[in-house]
Amino acid sequence: MVRVFVGFFVTKRIQETVEKLQAQSEGFIKGKWVEPQNFHMTFQFIGEIEQARLMDLLKSLQEVAQKLKPLRVKYKGLGVFPSLDRARVLWIGVAEGHRPLIDIARAIIKANRQVGIKDEGKPFQPHVTVCRIKEFERRALKDFLRQHENTTFGEDLVDRVTLVKSSLTSVGPIYTIIEEFYFHG
Repeated sequence: MVRVFVGFFVTKRIQETVEKLQAQSEGFIKGKWVEPQNFHMTFQFIGEIEQARLMDLLKSLQEVAQKLKPLRVKYKGLGVFPSLDRARVLWIGVAEGHRPLIDIARAIIKANRQVGIKDEGKPFQPHVTVCRIKEFERRALKDFLRQHENTTFGEDLVDRVTLVKSSLTSVGPIYTIIEEFYFHG
């Protein structure tokens, strides 16, 4: 069994901005900040899958990627999951390219369903996780989110999907690229 997800690794351009966010929030957010090499967008979390089923998954992703066109996205604003009262994840949002990213995720989920891979059932919301929150001060976090609602965090060219192996360790996840499929559409 191997634990996998389908995603896109963002460029490290947002690293500097995330470091500033971390410094600004030091007094009211305690948590595990994502390492720059791990900044990514998850199109579909698959979880544990048998090694033998990986080939079907790879073929499915290759077929989807051949139909997709590269697109520019702009990162803007901050948010939390699941809610302000129970914030567990701090993320950077997507302002430009939001709708096409949802379409890409739907195409991936649909294609993978045809090879027997179930989806989580959660609606896809384009974002890049930057911190896993353990503790926070609600009022300060709310002000912080409002302060950054119009902050632009850079842009990317989304031109591929990646099948990623996720190994959970005591120091955080280790991501290994299994295969990348570039868009051809």
